Amino acid sequence: MSEKKYPCPSFPHMIHGADYNPEQWPQEYWDRDMELMQQANCNEMTVGIFAWSTLEPREGEYDFSYLDTIIEKIGEAGGKVILATPSGARPRWLAEKYPEVLRVDAQGNREHIRGRHNHCPTSPVYRQKVRAINEQLARRYGNNPTVIAWHISNEYSGQCHCPLCQKAFQEYLKEKFHGDIGELNRAYWTTFWSHTYDRFDQIEPPGALTETGIHGLNLDWKRFITRQTISFIENEIAPIREHCPHLPVTTNMMYEFTDLDYHKVAQVLDFASWDSYPEWHNGDDTVIAQRAAFWHDVYRSLKQKPFLLMESTPSLVNWKPYNKPKAPGLDTLSSLQAVFHGSDSVQYFQWRKSRGSSEKLHGSVVGHDGTADTRVFASVQRTGDVLRKMDRVAGTLTDAPVALILDWENLWALDDCQGYAQKDKKYFETLYSYHRVFWERGINCDIVAPDAELSGYKLVIAPMLYLTSQATAENLRAFVAAGGTLYGTYMLGTVDENDLCHLGGIPGCGLNEVFGITAEEIDTLYPGEVRHADLGGKCHRLVDYCETLRLRDAQVLCSYADGYYKDTPAVTCHSFGAGHAIYQACRDEGSLKEEILEQWLYKLGIHSEVLGTLPHGVTCHSRTDGRFAYVFLENYLDQAAPTVQLRQPMTDLITGETVERCALPPYGYGIFQYEKGAKP
Repeated sequence: MSEKKYPCPSFPHMIHGADYNPEQWPQEYWDRDMELMQQANCNEMTVGIFAWSTLEPREGEYDFSYLDTIIEKIGEAGGKVILATPSGARPRWLAEKYPEVLRVDAQGNREHIRGRHNHCPTSPVYRQKVRAINEQLARRYGNNPTVIAWHISNEYSGQCHCPLCQKAFQEYLKEKFHGDIGELNRAYWTTFWSHTYDRFDQIEPPGALTETGIHGLNLDWKRFITRQTISFIENEIAPIREHCPHLPVTTNMMYEFTDLDYHKVAQVLDFASWDSYPEWHNGDDTVIAQRAAFWHDVYRSLKQKPFLLMESTPSLVNWKPYNKPKAPGLDTLSSLQAVFHGSDSVQYFQWRKSRGSSEKLHGSVVGHDGTADTRVFASVQRTGDVLRKMDRVAGTLTDAPVALILDWENLWALDDCQGYAQKDKKYFETLYSYHRVFWERGINCDIVAPDAELSGYKLVIAPMLYLTSQATAENLRAFVAAGGTLYGTYMLGTVDENDLCHLGGIPGCGLNEVFGITAEEIDTLYPGEVRHADLGGKCHRLVDYCETLRLRDAQVLCSYADGYYKDTPAVTCHSFGAGHAIYQACRDEGSLKEEILEQWLYKLGIHSEVLGTLPHGVTCHSRTDGRFAYVFLENYLDQAAPTVQLRQPMTDLITGETVERCALPPYGYGIFQYEKGAKP
């Protein structure tokens, strides 16, 4: 890596800002907001997200006066603007005049004017109205030097079952199956229960009153929702591309969100951004920190360049079951965590706390007192000061030797699968458990799609890849054959992209040759039931799943210690081409995978930027521009951490001192730099 990739090339700096909704406030507040923004060390505001009714109060009547003034004021105050398109909350007049823009639910009921995010993504009227106001915005502000990027809509989600969407779904399937209803029937295995289709126009989206037993249909409906959302996004972006092609576009994504395949959504965006709201202090903060880190890694990996933390709270939210503020110290650390994992921003929802409605008690930089005299405001100031001191990190990349495969289509298929543990297959929990191995050891880890380019990684983990297409299998096979190390688990290669079981042995598509095993049965353990695996005389607890294997020519790394499959392989390793394929046939509580992966990390020469073992609660990450490495130490405990020895002398970016070791206070962090290739 030898370059910088800025999310917003016209502003190559760390971004520190917030969602700003001045349309909710009288103008006498605006000048005071500009003063407070400067005091808070903020250099950016995101505006216009929910302003449609202000910008177009009546159909075709536009009023941009407030936006003109606000953008000018922010620019004069030395700030920049990320400008939003307002489709996330349509005005009342639009829904009343054109009811087709409102969604139809899975029971067939047209929704009323309520909340937000309930538009039909297929409606030609809604698409035309969105495109019209976006074109007005793009023409007016596309060349304004204060505007550095576009925020498209807000947190796309949901689905619509209206006749327009049903027709579009039928056309999507007709295109996918080349107009051949027989091909669809074969892919969906519709002879089961005699559910064969005669025509594409017979097909209805799965819902409360329609067919839900055809798994291929359910899977394609999920794919269609992603495709239709992407089509809607492209419609939104089109006038921006036309009138200001130099400005990048993004949309804000979410935590553990399953409605959309974000790998595909990201393809039409210039950079990724997301809204991060971990439930801090609800249990072990190290667990919460690691799961937040996982999602930072997801969004960095979507575009393989820095992302933006588009929303976070400087204190608390108001929509969780229990809404607890972040402790002093953690407020800044949790913000910087995003930067340590590849973000070029810390942004908050919201700038000024709403006076009324559903988010009036949501955290903000400026509270109802309207002053800078609060603990939260002071923490935002500190965060901004740190971001300014580490501005040189902006645009730098993350060099990850390890990749973990996350596949939304696999998640959908697993959730729909009638087998294993019915209610919860624990897909995300399993991904977290593997990611935690690297997080605890301070090793950068990308989160990638199954069709991602894998050649740059030394180690790839593929947990629970139940749905495995021929293309995915070939990608994994090529990675191992070329010298990579692949770590697969139980359920790998069970079904194809249409959710049909692979024939000829599992894992399918020839992966049994790569791993040198065939999986014969899987034992789903009851809650509380435990089995064990024996690795070098040490027993490891197993839960949930124990798969029985038949060896082809793999080496046994450890065996089951009990159950009817006692003494049979639990973990295997197989040499294939120039690489290795490891297969873990069981779910463990952590210790088994950790011990095996620890050995392979050593073999592959993968290590962190510190010497020795990191203390509990402390982790380490890094970014680089090719010449310099930037190293970040983080302590997620409410107590001081033991001293950590750095791998070589480094410059502290906050103090300017040269250091070789670091002792972190409660919720403390260290930010260091060294020149790569220089002698320690």
